[in-house]
Amino acid sequence: MIDIHNHILPNLDDGSRSMDMSIDMLECAADQGITEVVSTVHYQHPKFENIKISFENITEQVSALQVQLERKSIPIKIHPGAEVFYYPNLIQLIKNPLTTMGNGKYMLVEFHPRFIPKGHKNELFNLKMSGVTPIIAHPERYIDVQNDIYKVLEWMDIGCLIQVDAGSVLGTLGKRAKTASEIIVKNRWCQILCSDAHDNKNRNFNLGYAFELVENWLGEDAFHLVFNNPKSVLSGTIINIDPAIDTEYYEDSVWRKIMSKVMKTK
Repeated sequence: MIDIHNHILPNLDDGSRSMDMSIDMLECAADQGITEVVSTVHYQHPKFENIKISFENITEQVSALQVQLERKSIPIKIHPGAEVFYYPNLIQLIKNPLTTMGNGKYMLVEFHPRFIPKGHKNELFNLKMSGVTPIIAHPERYIDVQNDIYKVLEWMDIGCLIQVDAGSVLGTLGKRAKTASEIIVKNRWCQILCSDAHDNKNRNFNLGYAFELVENWLGEDAFHLVFNNPKSVLSGTIINIDPAIDTEYYEDSVWRKIMSKVMKTK
Protein backbone atom coordinates (compact mmCIF):
# COMPACT_ATOMS: atom_id res chain seq x y z
CA MET A 1 0.00 0.00 0.00
CA ILE A 2 0.98 3.65 -0.53
CA ASP A 3 0.03 6.36 1.97
CA ILE A 4 0.23 9.90 0.55
CA HIS A 5 -1.00 11.81 3.64
CA ASN A 6 0.76 11.64 7.01
CA HIS A 7 2.87 13.73 9.37
CA ILE A 8 5.95 11.67 10.19
CA LEU A 9 8.77 14.23 10.18
CA PRO A 10 9.63 15.16 13.78
CA ASN A 11 9.06 18.58 15.33
CA LEU A 12 7.66 20.37 12.29
CA ASP A 13 3.91 20.61 12.86
CA ASP A 14 1.41 18.68 14.98
CA GLY A 15 2.83 15.34 13.87
CA SER A 16 5.69 13.26 15.25
CA ARG A 17 7.51 14.75 18.23
CA SER A 18 10.81 12.87 17.86
CA MET A 19 12.88 10.69 15.55
CA ASP A 20 12.10 7.69 17.75
CA MET A 21 8.37 8.36 17.40
CA SER A 22 8.71 8.65 13.62
CA ILE A 23 10.51 5.31 13.44
CA ASP A 24 7.91 3.69 15.67
CA MET A 25 5.12 5.04 13.47
CA LEU A 26 6.74 3.80 10.28
CA GLU A 27 7.41 0.39 11.78
CA CYS A 28 3.67 0.18 12.46
CA ALA A 29 3.00 1.24 8.86
CA ALA A 30 5.30 -1.46 7.50
CA ASP A 31 3.56 -4.09 9.62
CA GLN A 32 0.31 -3.17 7.82
CA GLY A 33 1.83 -3.60 4.37
CA ILE A 34 2.61 0.03 3.56
CA THR A 35 5.70 0.29 1.34
CA GLU A 36 5.74 3.99 0.41
CA VAL A 37 4.63 7.19 2.14
CA VAL A 38 4.53 10.87 1.28
CA SER A 39 5.39 12.96 4.32
CA THR A 40 2.90 15.82 4.00
CA VAL A 41 3.96 18.58 6.36
CA HIS A 42 1.37 21.31 6.98
CA TYR A 43 2.06 24.18 4.57
CA GLN A 44 0.89 27.79 5.17
CA HIS A 45 -1.37 26.55 7.96
CA PRO A 46 -2.34 29.39 10.33
CA LYS A 47 -1.38 27.28 13.36
CA PHE A 48 2.17 26.86 12.12
CA GLU A 49 2.99 30.23 10.59
CA ASN A 50 6.21 30.54 12.59
CA ILE A 51 7.67 27.31 11.24
CA LYS A 52 10.04 27.85 8.33
CA ILE A 53 9.51 25.17 5.72
CA SER A 54 11.37 24.78 2.44
CA PHE A 55 11.77 21.99 -0.06
CA GLU A 56 15.46 21.77 0.78
CA ASN A 57 14.80 21.51 4.52
CA ILE A 58 12.10 18.89 4.13
CA THR A 59 14.23 16.86 1.70
CA GLU A 60 17.09 16.83 4.21
CA GLN A 61 14.81 15.62 6.99
CA VAL A 62 13.29 12.96 4.75
CA SER A 63 16.78 11.72 3.88
CA ALA A 64 17.79 11.60 7.55
CA LEU A 65 14.69 9.59 8.45
CA GLN A 66 15.20 7.30 5.45
CA VAL A 67 18.71 6.48 6.69
CA GLN A 68 17.29 5.49 10.07
CA LEU A 69 14.71 3.22 8.43
CA GLU A 70 17.41 1.48 6.41
CA ARG A 71 19.51 0.94 9.53
CA LYS A 72 16.55 -0.72 11.22
CA SER A 73 15.52 -2.65 8.08
CA ILE A 74 12.09 -1.02 7.86
CA PRO A 75 11.12 -1.42 4.17
CA ILE A 76 9.41 1.90 3.49
CA LYS A 77 10.37 4.61 1.00
CA ILE A 78 9.62 8.21 2.01
CA HIS A 79 8.78 11.02 -0.41
CA PRO A 80 8.72 14.74 0.51
CA GLY A 81 5.41 16.56 0.22
CA ALA A 82 2.94 18.93 1.86
CA GLU A 83 -0.66 19.33 2.92
CA VAL A 84 -1.46 22.81 1.65
CA PHE A 85 -3.92 24.89 3.66
CA TYR A 86 -6.37 26.65 1.38
CA TYR A 87 -5.84 30.29 0.59
CA PRO A 88 -6.66 31.89 -2.77
CA ASN A 89 -2.99 31.68 -3.72
CA LEU A 90 -2.73 28.06 -4.86
CA ILE A 91 -1.72 29.01 -8.40
CA GLN A 92 1.26 30.94 -7.01
CA LEU A 93 2.48 27.84 -5.18
CA ILE A 94 2.70 25.38 -8.05
CA LYS A 95 6.32 26.22 -8.87
CA ASN A 96 7.35 25.21 -5.36
CA PRO A 97 8.27 21.49 -5.61
CA LEU A 98 7.23 20.92 -2.00
CA THR A 99 3.59 21.87 -2.51
CA THR A 100 2.88 19.40 -5.32
CA MET A 101 3.26 15.67 -5.92
CA GLY A 102 3.91 13.60 -9.01
CA ASN A 103 6.21 16.02 -10.81
CA GLY A 104 3.87 18.93 -10.21
CA LYS A 105 0.65 17.17 -11.26
CA TYR A 106 -1.19 16.96 -7.92
CA MET A 107 -1.68 19.13 -4.81
CA LEU A 108 -3.13 17.97 -1.49
CA VAL A 109 -5.42 20.77 -0.26
CA GLU A 110 -7.11 21.09 3.13
CA PHE A 111 -9.71 23.54 4.40
CA HIS A 112 -10.54 24.90 7.81
CA PRO A 113 -12.79 22.27 9.44
CA ARG A 114 -15.48 24.83 10.28
CA PHE A 115 -15.31 27.16 7.29
CA ILE A 116 -14.98 26.69 3.53
CA PRO A 117 -14.66 30.13 1.91
CA LYS A 118 -16.85 31.36 -0.91
CA GLY A 119 -15.14 31.46 -4.27
CA HIS A 120 -12.86 28.53 -3.48
CA LYS A 121 -14.22 26.46 -6.37
CA ASN A 122 -12.96 29.04 -8.88
CA GLU A 123 -9.49 28.78 -7.37
CA LEU A 124 -9.58 24.98 -7.47
CA PHE A 125 -10.84 25.04 -11.06
CA ASN A 126 -8.06 27.41 -12.08
CA LEU A 127 -5.54 25.14 -10.38
CA LYS A 128 -6.90 22.20 -12.35
CA MET A 129 -6.75 24.19 -15.59
CA SER A 130 -3.11 25.02 -14.85
CA GLY A 131 -2.31 21.31 -14.95
CA VAL A 132 -2.39 20.56 -11.22
CA THR A 133 -5.19 18.34 -9.93
CA PRO A 134 -6.39 19.26 -6.43
CA ILE A 135 -6.77 16.40 -3.96
CA ILE A 136 -9.26 17.43 -1.28
CA ALA A 137 -7.98 16.21 2.08
CA HIS A 138 -10.48 14.50 4.42
CA PRO A 139 -13.69 16.31 3.33
CA GLU A 140 -15.72 14.06 5.62
CA ARG A 141 -14.30 15.99 8.58
CA TYR A 142 -15.52 19.41 7.39
CA ILE A 143 -18.72 20.66 8.99
CA ASP A 144 -19.97 22.08 5.67
CA VAL A 145 -19.67 18.63 4.08
CA GLN A 146 -21.24 16.88 7.04
CA ASN A 147 -24.21 19.23 6.65
CA ASP A 148 -24.34 18.78 2.87
CA ILE A 149 -22.56 15.66 1.63
CA TYR A 150 -23.13 16.59 -2.01
CA LYS A 151 -20.47 19.27 -1.78
CA VAL A 152 -18.11 16.38 -2.47
CA LEU A 153 -19.71 15.94 -5.89
CA GLU A 154 -19.28 19.64 -6.61
CA TRP A 155 -15.54 19.24 -6.10
CA MET A 156 -15.46 16.13 -8.27
CA ASP A 157 -17.42 17.97 -10.95
CA ILE A 158 -14.52 20.43 -11.41
CA GLY A 159 -11.95 17.64 -11.51
CA CYS A 160 -10.81 17.33 -7.90
CA LEU A 161 -9.89 14.02 -6.32
CA ILE A 162 -11.25 13.05 -2.91
CA GLN A 163 -9.07 11.69 -0.09
CA VAL A 164 -10.69 10.13 2.98
CA ASP A 165 -8.94 9.50 6.31
CA ALA A 166 -8.71 5.94 7.56
CA GLY A 167 -9.58 7.16 11.06
CA SER A 168 -12.88 8.50 9.78
CA VAL A 169 -13.78 5.12 8.28
CA LEU A 170 -12.84 3.38 11.53
CA GLY A 171 -14.83 5.83 13.64
CA THR A 172 -11.92 7.22 15.67
CA LEU A 173 -12.46 10.79 14.40
CA GLY A 174 -16.08 11.16 15.46
CA LYS A 175 -19.50 9.80 14.52
CA ARG A 176 -20.30 12.46 11.91
CA ALA A 177 -16.96 11.96 10.16
CA LYS A 178 -17.56 8.21 10.16
CA THR A 179 -21.06 8.60 8.69
CA ALA A 180 -19.84 11.01 6.01
CA SER A 181 -16.85 8.83 5.12
CA GLU A 182 -19.06 5.77 4.73
CA ILE A 183 -21.36 7.61 2.32
CA ILE A 184 -18.42 8.95 0.32
CA VAL A 185 -16.59 5.63 0.08
CA LYS A 186 -19.61 3.41 -0.57
CA ASN A 187 -20.75 5.73 -3.37
CA ARG A 188 -17.25 5.48 -4.86
CA TRP A 189 -16.65 9.21 -4.57
CA CYS A 190 -13.35 8.56 -2.79
CA GLN A 191 -10.27 7.96 -4.93
CA ILE A 192 -7.63 7.78 -2.19
CA LEU A 193 -7.63 6.42 1.37
CA CYS A 194 -4.87 7.61 3.71
CA SER A 195 -3.86 7.32 7.35
CA ASP A 196 -3.23 11.02 8.08
CA ALA A 197 -1.03 9.63 10.86
CA HIS A 198 0.21 12.14 13.46
CA ASP A 199 1.70 10.11 16.31
CA ASN A 200 2.35 6.59 17.58
CA LYS A 201 -0.68 6.43 19.86
CA ASN A 202 -4.17 7.79 19.11
CA ARG A 203 -3.42 8.77 15.50
CA ASN A 204 -0.95 6.16 14.33
CA PHE A 205 -0.92 4.50 10.92
CA ASN A 206 -4.21 2.61 10.54
CA LEU A 207 -4.54 2.30 6.78
CA GLY A 208 -4.36 -1.49 6.85
CA TYR A 209 -7.26 -1.75 9.28
CA ALA A 210 -9.40 0.70 7.32
CA PHE A 211 -8.62 -1.13 4.09
CA GLU A 212 -10.07 -4.36 5.51
CA LEU A 213 -13.36 -2.57 6.17
CA VAL A 214 -13.41 -0.77 2.82
CA GLU A 215 -12.66 -4.01 1.01
CA ASN A 216 -15.89 -5.41 2.47
CA TRP A 217 -17.74 -2.46 0.93
CA LEU A 218 -16.04 -2.23 -2.46
CA GLY A 219 -14.45 -5.60 -3.09
CA GLU A 220 -11.44 -5.51 -5.42
CA ASP A 221 -12.06 -1.82 -6.16
CA ALA A 222 -10.71 -1.03 -2.69
CA PHE A 223 -7.18 -1.66 -4.01
CA HIS A 224 -7.47 1.44 -6.19
CA LEU A 225 -7.78 3.60 -3.06
CA VAL A 226 -4.61 2.35 -1.37
CA PHE A 227 -2.38 1.33 -4.26
CA ASN A 228 -3.30 2.10 -7.88
CA ASN A 229 -4.45 5.70 -7.40
CA PRO A 230 -1.75 6.72 -4.88
CA LYS A 231 0.81 5.20 -7.26
CA SER A 232 -0.60 7.34 -10.07
CA VAL A 233 -0.26 10.42 -7.86
CA LEU A 234 3.43 9.65 -7.25
CA SER A 235 4.10 9.05 -10.94
CA GLY A 236 2.05 12.04 -12.08
CA THR A 237 -0.26 9.99 -14.28
CA ILE A 238 -3.98 10.65 -14.77
CA ILE A 239 -6.63 9.26 -12.43
CA ASN A 240 -10.02 9.10 -14.10
CA ILE A 241 -13.00 9.86 -11.89
CA ASP A 242 -16.69 9.26 -12.47
CA PRO A 243 -19.08 10.76 -9.92
CA ALA A 244 -21.78 8.34 -11.14
CA ILE A 245 -24.40 10.92 -10.10
CA ASP A 246 -25.75 13.88 -12.03
CA THR A 247 -24.68 16.81 -9.85
CA GLU A 248 -27.11 19.19 -11.55
CA TYR A 249 -30.00 16.84 -10.79
CA TYR A 250 -29.06 16.70 -7.13
CA GLU A 251 -28.45 20.43 -6.75
CA ASP A 252 -32.00 21.13 -5.52
CA SER A 253 -33.30 17.61 -5.19
CA VAL A 254 -35.28 16.12 -2.36
CA TRP A 255 -32.48 13.58 -1.87
CA ARG A 256 -30.00 16.33 -1.09
CA LYS A 257 -32.34 17.69 1.55
CA ILE A 258 -32.93 14.23 3.00
CA MET A 259 -29.20 13.48 3.21
CA SER A 260 -28.56 16.80 4.92
CA LYS A 261 -31.13 15.92 7.57
CA VAL A 262 -29.57 12.47 8.01
CA MET A 263 -26.11 13.95 8.55
CA LYS A 264 -27.36 16.51 11.05
CA THR A 265 -28.83 13.78 13.24
CA LYS A 266 -25.53 11.87 13.48
